[in-house]
Amino acid sequence: MATVADKLFKTRIDIDESAREQLIDLLNQQLADTFDVFSQAKQAHWNVKGSDFFQLHELFDAVADAILPFVDMLAERVTTLGGVATGTVRMAAKASKQKEYPLDATSGKDHLENVRDRLAALTASNRKAIEKSGDLGDPTTEDLFTEVSRTVDLQLYFVESHLQG
Repeated sequence: MATVADKLFKTRIDIDESAREQLIDLLNQQLADTFDVFSQAKQAHWNVKGSDFFQLHELFDAVADAILPFVDMLAERVTTLGGVATGTVRMAAKASKQKEYPLDATSGKDHLENVRDRLAALTASNRKAIEKSGDLGDPTTEDLFTEVSRTVDLQLYFVESHLQG
């Protein structure tokens, strides 16, 4: 049975094959986690209840909207490096390192805390990915992870602001 590693396509990109394989693995992991956090923000959006319903419903939708473009960018970087993007919902669910979203979360505070925790985990893993891609000599992938991190940090700030004060 063929694996993703067996499917490294040739490219003229000046990054050696071993580094590309590691970058592809790193990108696919971040792809899975990013797609999962997107879907978990939508879960909060769909299920939040309470007196702050409308503003939190809109907030969680905005969080999801901010994250979704990176799913495509990460997948396309995988394929640009000669890899196979593993980005279906099932693939992402199987590979994600994110905690499962609790079905018993209903209040605004419950959802805020859960979304906060997922965003914090994602931005922490992105910082590690920034460092690793730099170590592998790929400033382009490093820059992509930096862009993801900048956006996720901002979304984390928006969510945390509702829990502070």
